[in-house]
Amino acid sequence: MISPSDRALAVELIQEANRNGARLEKACEELHISVRTYQRWVEDGDVKVDQRPLAKRPVPKNKLSEEEKTEILRVVKQEEYVDLPPTQIVPKLADNGTYIASESTFYRVLREEKMQHHRGRSQKPEKRIPESHLATSPNKVWTWDITWLPGPVKGLYYRLYLIIDLFSRKAVGWEVWETEEAKHAETLVKKAVINEKIKGAPLVLHSDNGSPMKAETFLSLLEKLCIQSSFSRPRVSNDNPYSEAMFRTLKYRPDYPHKGFASLVEAREWAQQFIYWYNEIHLHSGLKFVTPSQCHAGEHIAILEKRQEVYETAKAKHPERWARSTRNWKPIKKVALNPMRDEGKNKESRKS
Repeated sequence: MISPSDRALAVELIQEANRNGARLEKACEELHISVRTYQRWVEDGDVKVDQRPLAKRPVPKNKLSEEEKTEILRVVKQEEYVDLPPTQIVPKLADNGTYIASESTFYRVLREEKMQHHRGRSQKPEKRIPESHLATSPNKVWTWDITWLPGPVKGLYYRLYLIIDLFSRKAVGWEVWETEEAKHAETLVKKAVINEKIKGAPLVLHSDNGSPMKAETFLSLLEKLCIQSSFSRPRVSNDNPYSEAMFRTLKYRPDYPHKGFASLVEAREWAQQFIYWYNEIHLHSGLKFVTPSQCHAGEHIAILEKRQEVYETAKAKHPERWARSTRNWKPIKKVALNPMRDEGKNKESRKS
């Protein structure tokens, strides 16, 4: 439905084009209206107001009365029907010799009253916001998880326990065991804290909701070590994305034995080689292509400054080869786990 102001503007534009020699049909076509519509708008010389909102329409013969609507709402709130959908309510009423309205009418009334999904004890689901943490230096936030490594026969797996520092992506602790148990997780955390020399320092340890992660003995250990536990939302894997990304890197290595490890010892040896490669050799794309160990030790700042100088020198030597500025080699200053999002801004950006 076109507003009165837009209708008047359209008529003005069509008349101006027509006075300047354009055919009326072509002028109307440019505004995607028909000649008949234009003629109806300007009938009697003035731009007529849309009469449709003012029209009096007869009440549909099949419209529910207020009494019938009230009866529907009364019935669906009864204990016998409160947990049932209309597809079951209507037949049950018919079995008792009562017919109020069709199933679709019941659904429509429930939608209008916002009762379709949440009657009785059923509650509207609440959106759970994932825990958010910000790391501005190493050993502030760790994430950990367990992945399965194939064994020598089908159905047999070894478990790789792995802790990653959020800021530097360094694997600060790892173990390979045959089972998932809280005692192995406790050993892993103790060793990592000792190796990093951070006993008593504030630290967040994020994980999913596996049984070793939520065991009472493991949580008690974290409390003694002054470590704050943090958990992903149930059944949401991307609340722990850094551990998941690490496992993907591990299982897509060219030398990863997809046919399985022959023994627990072999699995541990391979994991040790992988962790060394990942920490000491691998140039991490999320760290501006320095190694996790360099970032963890703070060496990455000098490396990236030197890299920036090399790029600037190359540009000064051949400026014609650079359409824009050199690559940004400034070090990452903070890393967020599940950063908080402004829902209002996100909605506006989706609309634009």
